[in-house]
Order: sequence, then structure tokens, then C-alpha cells
Amino acid sequence: MELSHIVFDVVSSFAIVAIFMPFLIGYLVAHKEGQSIREEGPKWHEKKSGTPTMGGLLIIIAMLITNIWVGAWQGQLTHSLLITTFVIVLYGCIGFIDDFIKVFKKRNLGLRAYQKALLQIVVGIIFLYVYNGDQLPMNFTIPGLVSIDSVIIFVLFTLFWLVGFSNATNLTDGLDGLLGGLGAISYATYGIISINENRFDLAIVCFSVVGALLAFLIYNHKPAKIFMGDVGSLALGAGLAAISILLGRYWSLLLIGLVYVIETLSVMLQVFSFKVFHRRIFKMTPIHHHFEMMGWTEWKIDGVFWIVGLICSTIYLILFV
Repeated sequence: MELSHIVFDVVSSFAIVAIFMPFLIGYLVAHKEGQSIREEGPKWHEKKSGTPTMGGLLIIIAMLITNIWVGAWQGQLTHSLLITTFVIVLYGCIGFIDDFIKVFKKRNLGLRAYQKALLQIVVGIIFLYVYNGDQLPMNFTIPGLVSIDSVIIFVLFTLFWLVGFSNATNLTDGLDGLLGGLGAISYATYGIISINENRFDLAIVCFSVVGALLAFLIYNHKPAKIFMGDVGSLALGAGLAAISILLGRYWSLLLIGLVYVIETLSVMLQVFSFKVFHRRIFKMTPIHHHFEMMGWTEWKIDGVFWIVGLICSTIYLILFV
């Protein structure tokens, strides 16, 4: 895969989002369809109420179009490219339903937790069914410790990975620009890994998402003109999980996606501590809100979290690639 092909990949998705996002924003503003802010969130976030959401919809469309035409042009319209695109689109559909309920039904909670989880699991099962056609080894491995040739364990782990990381990126999407920047770093890292392993089909997917996210940041940096919404955040996490599995490097996501892991753990620890000890560990969770409550600006939190994500990705590339 030549550098020029990567550039076409990034530029294609970047251009689609950059050109058409103002029209999406204009449509949502004209119809007064904006995001309702959680009552339990930071009080100063209330001024963001009414900001258009569902920006992730255009990210997915740009990724889909770019994957198809670049994949066909390079002769890389493979099973892996299609299944990864398929997972991102379907998890995006789940997020779209969630956003639709929030925006048009004016119910900030969107889908019930069990409804969202059920849909995520169903898409995961479909992914596993199609994935098996790749004839890749369905074994669960902990490097240096154990390798288990068990389809059942692999299936359960894969479902956990897809659902877990789609929710993790969803939790991370709480500040202007935060997930957009982190997502671009994570997908670029897997794009580099894919090229190194001659998986050019997956590299196309990764860099098309990178281009879309970079364009999205033009409109999503503070003060955001539009939010990503669940349609984008759920899709991004599921895509990262699927790519890590198809590359046979699922554990890499614990380091490359360390910020997502920490965001999720902060919520779990907070709930556990409050229910068991009736005390809070953090001022507010996910943890980016904790730093907000400490007086950090959104730009500072974005910058620090992006740097952490970049350092973790660089460490993985140096040590394992």
C-alpha cells in the first residue's frame, strides 16, 4: 500500500465530512433538534443544551463510501474490510436509534440499558457468524500464559470485547473534541499495524475513519457546533474491537485504548464504592468530569488525554510492532 493510497483514503473521508457537515448542522439547527444535557452532569454543561448531535452519522457515511471506492480501486474489497465496515455501520445504527429517541422523543436517556446491550450482543453474534468465514483460528490466547482452543470462550470474549469497548468509547465522548482526537490516534495506530502486517484492507478502514474524525474535529472542538452522538461513539469502539480481533491482537486495545479503559473503570469503581462503602472515589465520573470538577478546562483535559493516548500507542508500536 503506497503512501499516495493512504492520502487518497484520508482525504476522501475528510472531504465528505468537511463539505457536508455544515448542511447537517444547518438542518438540525433549523428544526431545533439539539442534545439535551444530563441533569447529573456538570452544571456548566447546561449551556451546551440544544447543540446539534448525530454528527457521527456523517462520519460513518464518509467511512462507508471511502471504504467501498478505495477498496475496489486497490483490489482490497475483501471479506475483512466488508465485515469491519458492517460492524461499524450496525453499531452506528444502534447509536442512531438511541440518539433519535433522545433528540426527537426528548428523552435524554435514550434506549434502556438492556435494550442497547441486547442489540449490541445481536450484532456481535452476527459478526462472529460472518467472521468464521474468514477461517481464522478461533482461539483465546493470553501471551506467555495460556492458549485455549475453545470456540465458546472465544465467542464470549469477542462479545464482551465488542460490547465493552463500544460502551467505553461512548463513556469517553463527554467533552468537546475528546473522543474525536483519541479515536483518530487509535485508528491511525491500527492503520500502521495493518500496513506492517500487509493487511491493507484493514488499513483502508482505519485511515478512512482517521480522515473523517479529523474533519469532524473542525466542528466538534470547543465550543462544539455539533456533537458526535451515540451513533458515532458506539460505532468507533466496536470498530476498534473488531479490528483488534481480525488482526489477532485483541490485547493491544488495552494499551492503545488505555484512556477508554480508564474512563470505564472510573465509572465501575465509583458505583462499587458508593454502593458498598457509601463513599465516592471521584468527584464525578467518567473521570474526565472529575478533572473538570478540579478546575481543568476542556482544552486541557483533551490535550492531556490525547497525549496519553498517543504515548500509549507509540509504546505499543515500539514494543510489539
